[in-house]
Amino acid sequence: MQYRTLGRTGVQVSTLALGAMNFGAIGRTTQDEATAIVDAALEAGVNLIDTADFYGEGESEEMVGKAIAGRRDDLVLATKATMPIGEERNHRGSSRRWLYRALDDSLCRLGVDHVDLFQIHRWDPTTTDEETLSALTDLQRAGKIRYFGSSTFPAYRIVQAQWAARELRLGRYVTEQPSYSILQRGIESHVLPVTQEYGLGVLVWSPLASGWLSGAVRKGQEVTTSRSKVLPERFDLSIPSNQARSEAVERLAEVADQAGLTLIQLALGFVNAHPAVTAALIGPRTLEHLHSQLAAADIVLSADVLDAIDEIVTPGTDLAPQEKFDTPPALLDASLRRR
Repeated sequence: MQYRTLGRTGVQVSTLALGAMNFGAIGRTTQDEATAIVDAALEAGVNLIDTADFYGEGESEEMVGKAIAGRRDDLVLATKATMPIGEERNHRGSSRRWLYRALDDSLCRLGVDHVDLFQIHRWDPTTTDEETLSALTDLQRAGKIRYFGSSTFPAYRIVQAQWAARELRLGRYVTEQPSYSILQRGIESHVLPVTQEYGLGVLVWSPLASGWLSGAVRKGQEVTTSRSKVLPERFDLSIPSNQARSEAVERLAEVADQAGLTLIQLALGFVNAHPAVTAALIGPRTLEHLHSQLAAADIVLSADVLDAIDEIVTPGTDLAPQEKFDTPPALLDASLRRR
């Protein structure tokens, strides 16, 4: 396992980090299975676990808490807040009122007195940077969080938050967690240059592109991944963007074969090759999934392989632009761009 410094914090984290979204009902993973996955990941050298209150409305956090009991100090623990929890209108967002409540609930479910990294799961356009940053700074000073970061923020919002923190003399986001893979490279043109400019640690989610790069989605075979059952439109080959992804995957599989790698190793090695990336978040549902992903822990892709990938998917390009998660809200909601 390789390790890198998380931004400018001085904290060393493994280049493969364990994402716990699939723990519980979402991934149909039992507590025993989740604990076994955590055990195997830690044994392999993984030292960062990332979860969120939104995952199963706290179920993932509860399972992580039970799995890490007795060894809290051996790992870097991260969680997130702001996504809706239940129907109550104020149980969401990044207001001081909700962040205080959300963090206390997360600490209770995790069975710990602090988290190392508390992340704003999505930018909340209804709340000012001053409101959010001041709340996070106070939580940090209270010892409940060690650092705080953002997740899936548009590049301009990352810049704005950094400016606000400096202007208001508040703590700043030290990490960003964007979606990034060979098939979705858009952040190379805007988000990653900004994170490098401000020295942010970058924890990448969906490096296997929702299963497209796991080897389970290939031409001529039925798609049976759990994600395809929940979001079938993402794998419908009658949609042009999915056709483009399918064609790219077949060409990438050839590159992987020629390099003596699995498609998973190629995909994770690609993400971790970017100098802005600190770690790739893997989200296994089973031990088999985990071991296939841990096989990429020490992979370093050659320049020839990276060049071959660039020829298949142009740098800075998203093959499925409709699936971007950092798109400014006004581009998605017509009411926000019209008088």
